[in-house]
Amino acid sequence: MLFLFITAGFSLLSWRLIEIQYFNRRTYQEASKNCSSTQTVLEGQRGHILDCNDELIARSIPEASLFLDRYALDNHELCAYALAWNQLSLSSGWAGMTEEAKRKKLQPLVKKMLRTEKETDLEKNHLDYAIGYLAPVLRIKREELRKRIEDNSKMWFAVEKKMDEETFDRVQAVIDDQKIQGFSLEKTSRRLYLSPELASHVVGYATPVSNTHGTNTYLKEVGKTGVESAMEKILAGKDGYRITNTNARGLLISAEPGLTMPPRPGMNVQLTLDMGIQRIIEEELHAAIAEYKAALGCIIVMNPKTGGILGMASNPTFNLNTKEDINTKGTNLATQMIYEPGSTFKVIAAAGALNEKLLTPNTPIFCHNGFLKQGTLEIDESDHAYGTLSVEWVLGKSSNIGIFKIASLLGRPQFFDYVGAFGFGKKTNIQLSWEEPGRFTATDNPTIFSRMTFGYAINVTPLQMACAYSAVANGGKLLKPQIVKAVIANDGTRIQEIKPELVREVISGSTAGKLRQCLTTVVTKKGTAVQAAVPGYKVAGKTGTAQKFDTGRKKYYEHRYTVSFAGMLPAEDPAFVCIVVIDDPMTNTVPRYGGTIAAPTFAKASARIADHLRLTPTEEVEPRIVDQ
Repeated sequence: MLFLFITAGFSLLSWRLIEIQYFNRRTYQEASKNCSSTQTVLEGQRGHILDCNDELIARSIPEASLFLDRYALDNHELCAYALAWNQLSLSSGWAGMTEEAKRKKLQPLVKKMLRTEKETDLEKNHLDYAIGYLAPVLRIKREELRKRIEDNSKMWFAVEKKMDEETFDRVQAVIDDQKIQGFSLEKTSRRLYLSPELASHVVGYATPVSNTHGTNTYLKEVGKTGVESAMEKILAGKDGYRITNTNARGLLISAEPGLTMPPRPGMNVQLTLDMGIQRIIEEELHAAIAEYKAALGCIIVMNPKTGGILGMASNPTFNLNTKEDINTKGTNLATQMIYEPGSTFKVIAAAGALNEKLLTPNTPIFCHNGFLKQGTLEIDESDHAYGTLSVEWVLGKSSNIGIFKIASLLGRPQFFDYVGAFGFGKKTNIQLSWEEPGRFTATDNPTIFSRMTFGYAINVTPLQMACAYSAVANGGKLLKPQIVKAVIANDGTRIQEIKPELVREVISGSTAGKLRQCLTTVVTKKGTAVQAAVPGYKVAGKTGTAQKFDTGRKKYYEHRYTVSFAGMLPAEDPAFVCIVVIDDPMTNTVPRYGGTIAAPTFAKASARIADHLRLTPTEEVEPRIVDQ
């Protein structure tokens, strides 16, 4: 009976061993790994953002933090191991020993320390040892490092943050060489904007967001606005990982082959922005808003041949690095500002009538001496009363009655078709977040129709106006506005070139040429925007002055305006289109019109832009006469 009992016991034990070692080996292997393995995330670095001339706009710089783990720091066995290593490392011949020889020599000394010394003494001596080595490489006093550790009651916390890469390497080397326990490094990155207040609404920003990789939760920068958000999939790298194992004593075992997945960095994005032009328009916009005491404003510079945005400035602006006042200053007015454009919109009716060959630039239009009444419809512009004007001077003098009669000749349905064809009432689909579509209604109401012909009863964005005028500048082609020029790999290989994208041909090249010629009359001594003239170049453009609407009272303000100027140069073959919109100027030094506020701002910016682009002058510059 005793023999059978013993035999049965050993048989059961043998079966259990077979079950563990063979049938359930994978389950126990995984459980073992989970208990002794640590997975560390290796963050894929975010790609750079560059301008069209390869000027660096945004990059991620590496940062690291030194963390303390009290569970490991209070483990007397780990402390004994580190102290034994320190003691033996000073002995002769230690450096030449193999890892196996060092381990054999360590074990008896560790056991002796655990047997003869108090646990609290081991932990205290190890902390002194760790502080002695770490404080110098962190470049802080030993007392300061000790205070940081002793004053923090958390079991896991950062002892030092935002270390640069050089300090990171030094600290890592000390921890590894001296086998210091309880301290570990975590490497992260921080987004740095080289010109943080230039094109801040366009570039946008990335901010740390909690991310999960396997069982790890960590912070990773994610684009929130602008290009950073729109190009997130391109800019964001792919994270990797490293798995490390510890033995029964909690000591690190060398990483096994195949347990490291290297991270993949994000690709770089090159913008169509020219930061030289961006600086110019930011400076001129800031100066105009200050001079004319305006609430806000924006300037857009566009290459009409490609649709590329060369500059896009909104004011007020904010600092991308500090993000101060971003809630009140973070609106990209170029794509999110909805306004009634006023007379800059008159180009649409003129373009349609010229394109349908219903008239020519010289066709006479009777403007009723400033007052028109047709049934219930009335248009009163007695302060700008004109008799008969040619089509080009209807634009040059900005006659509301004249443009209404041109639009009436075109007809309501066809007029609204041209409004839609020029891109109004829908998003341009630029690669920026939160774009507004604007809105208009194809109405049968004669009064609303008349107002729409000269830029009221319709809401647009400055970007839509820039695209429409670019179609006039490039021969009649409405192009999708581009903010991204190329995607570039880290080795410099251009992975993708963004080609100009044609939306539709709105008017013929011949019509566009005639319209540009009409618009040059605006920038003459007899036109409404003589102050938009740029010495050395023939400018084509149009002023806009629209009364602001009081949504509370449902009526227009008497003396509050949105003023604008849309222009291009050289008029014969424009190199760029520039849109200036200044909202609610309160100055009393000049009349609050597009021709007296937006036009001179356009002229100052355009003169500097032409010089920056090294454009060849097309007109003679009159010599300046200086009185002696």
